Amino acid sequence: MNWCDDPSPPIIWSVAGTDSGGGAGLSADTRAATAFGVHLCPVVAAVTAQNSVGVEAVFPLPLHQLLAQMRALATDLWPAVIKTGLLGSVDAVHALCEILDELRRDRPVPLVVDPVLGASAGGPASVFANASLLRAYREQLLPRAQLITPNRREAELLLGLAPQAMSRELMAEKLLAQGTEAVCITGGDDPHHLALDYLHSPEAKGHLALPRLGQGHHHGSGCSFASSAASALARGFVTADAVLLAKMATWVAVRDGHSAGAGAGPVRASASFLFDPRAMPVMSFGGEAIDADTLARWEQVLQADSTESVDWGLYAITDRPQRIAELTATGIKQIQLRIKFPSSPGSEAALRGAIAAAQAVVAAHIGCQLWINDHWRFALELPCVGLHLGQEDWAALSAHDRQLLQSSGIKLGLSSHSLWELARARGLNPHYIACGPVWATTTKDMPWQPQGLVNLAWWVRMAGRPVVAIGGLLEPEQARACAATGAAAACLVRALDRADAQVESFSVAWQSGRRTKRPALSAPHPSLISPS
Repeated sequence: MNWCDDPSPPIIWSVAGTDSGGGAGLSADTRAATAFGVHLCPVVAAVTAQNSVGVEAVFPLPLHQLLAQMRALATDLWPAVIKTGLLGSVDAVHALCEILDELRRDRPVPLVVDPVLGASAGGPASVFANASLLRAYREQLLPRAQLITPNRREAELLLGLAPQAMSRELMAEKLLAQGTEAVCITGGDDPHHLALDYLHSPEAKGHLALPRLGQGHHHGSGCSFASSAASALARGFVTADAVLLAKMATWVAVRDGHSAGAGAGPVRASASFLFDPRAMPVMSFGGEAIDADTLARWEQVLQADSTESVDWGLYAITDRPQRIAELTATGIKQIQLRIKFPSSPGSEAALRGAIAAAQAVVAAHIGCQLWINDHWRFALELPCVGLHLGQEDWAALSAHDRQLLQSSGIKLGLSSHSLWELARARGLNPHYIACGPVWATTTKDMPWQPQGLVNLAWWVRMAGRPVVAIGGLLEPEQARACAATGAAAACLVRALDRADAQVESFSVAWQSGRRTKRPALSAPHPSLISPS
């Protein structure tokens, strides 16, 4: 199902200001929510007199009028998420916190705070926050927020810093110390050829990157970003995935922005972002600064037109080196040796010998590829061997070891289980990206929900690299279904140990699936259950 066809869309509230020019504020919020198929209730906190050139005046609503709006909604249109924009007064902060606390006595209600503290277009009323309002943000809103989405200058104002006094990574840590669960400092105003946002969330932290767009119609981009993140949270995505979807949606909205007036025109949100591979960002591992080599690699990934279909067929995973010859005899071309040797005297020598013996067998078969799971130092010792790593394994490597692997030219496969892990894998430009678990699996304990064929097909569309399906493939029909999505390969693990398993039947099913017309794409679903 696509979100815009949802017969019972989630409800979010946006407590924000109006824009008489129709570009930002509640106008942008409504367009962004519509792109996610979410029902947005516009709660007016302030009325602005503005156009595309600047803000002429701001009129905060009286406290009783703001409270009346939210109390009316609370009796009928319960919010899955509340998002704030321009509040305009300390009274508005008090009112919002009062209602939020009342709602939360019944059930959790996430709060996304877009700290609108000024207008980039300028004008006589373009500064929206004084010292009292900034203090209310720090003391009342940030401790209640699940996510805040300031740009660099807004983050500096919240922290009382001079411009450019601190890196975004350090600012994020200081904002987290004030109570918010997650922060994304957007980089739309930074002078860089990549649009870099910095995310620090319970699930992941790192820089998100997409190409900077040259056209100047960006009015409402900050509002759209926060509303998109709130909409994704309302659809059940955890914060890291919600922010990634928000970046995709906002990038497309800016790209499709249009002229309206003499100044910067409004962004134009649409649901098309969900299926546009150009909108899929890359992401770093962790909070380290981005170096020149990483930027160059990201530019290559983001500019690549990776639409070529790859067919590798079946991909076997075994922990028994003695089975390698048997598997190559069945015609399987992709074989992974996943050995979890205990640390004991002689174990490294045994592992090195097992890998070398397996490679000797595989090398005798034209077109056959051996992949080594985890043991990257041993994989580097043998020519033509590929390496598969889980993302936690890559994250645990030192900067020196990462550079060594990247400069070695070794073929690299990476696991991914969520949208942000897909973005992180893309950032390394690997040989393939594994999507899993497609179905429930008992091979290893993991928090991830099954991706299903819907997410697998979305991975194939958006990854920009060959996608390998893994997890819970026990029947030939499952291999056929994976092939029909356009996946490059389907992994057999437990199926290889079943007495009734016939590799030939899986191969026949795979080829049948490759001849099948690909199913229509649907919106992805969460693969990690949100704690809220």
